[in-house]
Amino acid sequence: MERRNYRVNGHWLRLGGSMLLELAVRDFAIIDEVRIAFVPGLNALTGETGAGKSILIDALGAVLGGRVGADVVRTGATRAQIEATFDVSTDNRPDFAAVLVDAGVEPEDGLLILQREVQASGRSLARINGRMATASTLARIGASLVDIHGQSDHLSLLRPTAQLEVLDRYAGTTRDRQQLAGLVGDLRLLRARIAEIVEHAREREQRADLLRFQVDEIAAAALVVGEDEALAAERLVLANAERLATDAGAAHDLLAGHETDDGALPALEALRKAAQFASDIAAVDESAVAVSERLNEALYLVQDVTAELRDYRDRIEADPVRLATIEERLDELRRLQRKYGATIPEVTAFGDRAARELEELTGGDSDVEQLRERASMLARQIGERASALSQARSVAGRRLSRAVETTIAEMNMGRSRFEVQVSQRDDPEGVPTVAADGTTRTVAVDASGADEVLFLIAPNAGEALKPLARVASGGETARLMLALKSILSEADETPTLVFDEVDVGVGGRSGQVVGEKLWGLARAHQVLVISHLAQIAAFAEQHLRIAKGESGGRVVSHVEPISGDDRLWELAAMLDGQPPTPASLRNAEAMVERVEQWKHDHAPISGATGG
Repeated sequence: MERRNYRVNGHWLRLGGSMLLELAVRDFAIIDEVRIAFVPGLNALTGETGAGKSILIDALGAVLGGRVGADVVRTGATRAQIEATFDVSTDNRPDFAAVLVDAGVEPEDGLLILQREVQASGRSLARINGRMATASTLARIGASLVDIHGQSDHLSLLRPTAQLEVLDRYAGTTRDRQQLAGLVGDLRLLRARIAEIVEHAREREQRADLLRFQVDEIAAAALVVGEDEALAAERLVLANAERLATDAGAAHDLLAGHETDDGALPALEALRKAAQFASDIAAVDESAVAVSERLNEALYLVQDVTAELRDYRDRIEADPVRLATIEERLDELRRLQRKYGATIPEVTAFGDRAARELEELTGGDSDVEQLRERASMLARQIGERASALSQARSVAGRRLSRAVETTIAEMNMGRSRFEVQVSQRDDPEGVPTVAADGTTRTVAVDASGADEVLFLIAPNAGEALKPLARVASGGETARLMLALKSILSEADETPTLVFDEVDVGVGGRSGQVVGEKLWGLARAHQVLVISHLAQIAAFAEQHLRIAKGESGGRVVSHVEPISGDDRLWELAAMLDGQPPTPASLRNAEAMVERVEQWKHDHAPISGATGG
């Protein structure tokens, strides 16, 4: 990710990728209309309870694709509108680019403007750079831009699946896990195929027997295209052989037979005589030449026909044996056509299809032994990768445990102990793995690998480690989330982090440390935090005050950036209530001076110029 250097309030920030420039909200809950410009680094939002601080975060969540209903529309308004403008001009994260391409979105002048409109009827509309989009598209893009931790979102850290995600991000094993997930998916499909084959073995064998019979029956017939038509024609001749021979003989006799009892001449002999007479006429009268020639042509044609009739009469003969053979063959063809297709090509095509299906059932991937061997090889490959992933997670878990314990101590959470437990569950249907000590086990595996990750904590010295979900209070979990975020900040590619009241359960003593951690996060991220503690707000590069008032007999919220005396007044009020006393104002001023000195002492050395 490309990072840019900024100088804000005299401090260098090195932020990468995208940044939230502005949030505009109109007619959302008790917010009439606000427009907030954010700066790089730490942005703190403070104000009295009920002023609308968390409502702003809800509005941001809505424009990032979160679920909203008609109840967010301000009473009397027809719609609520939220708009978030992001600078993505130097965000070169490949995953983020892929999300934009998949959504068909292209930034304009380096800006990405997300809009959400919620109508009083409950209908919701979304736009990206002015073009219509779906809420799911907003959610996909928003997840790459902003990570929101609300007042109850830290509870996700209590889930083992979320703990595994945290460990993988810290260990840098996310890509290895994704690759392993693909192999596990292949193994599941392969095993499902084997189970299907085994389960349906009887039905498959019955089907194979039927197909084998059909293929053999069609192959044994040795079909020839057009054979049925040729045989039908031959059968017709053989079935009428005697009549055909008689008719051919009679026709021949009429053309070339003998003179009849009444003195009539055969047709051929009569034509010869007629042709002779015409020839004699033509010798005298030239006008009869054409008639003589046509008569001679007719004579030649009749002579040819007579010869062909003689040959046909001599050739045709009854053949009962051949006729019976043809009848049998035609019966066979008709039987095949009734079963497999109306024509010989259709019967042949049916046989080809049956042969292919038979091959699939009896060979190739349907061979259970071959499939089992492939599954075994794939399981060994998965086991090797899962073992490597487990070892990487275990090593990273030990490092993360030490880092969290150090950070917990810095945040005044006592002498808490923290441990990342990485374990596996034996499963005879799992995959073989090899531990670091060389021992082998067959363990359960899923898309996340073979590991079950559990965060264990002992809040007080002398106590046994127990799962985080069983012992951590809300405040402890929120601070632990902050500790993890600060540790994971370098690996976390989400450019903007939002913390809604991360100081729940945090006293003034710990507030200073929480502020330091947030400011540390803001060296590589844009951070937005809602806080009730002056010790945290004092670390902000930009301090935004949210206040509520009345307008037209209705409660409305407004937001303004504060600095100088106004900021000191707000910090003093957070320390000692309103109106601030001279003592609380001096305390606020001393606090700001102390924070600025701390920032100066802990700021990274940079020779860069402002970006």
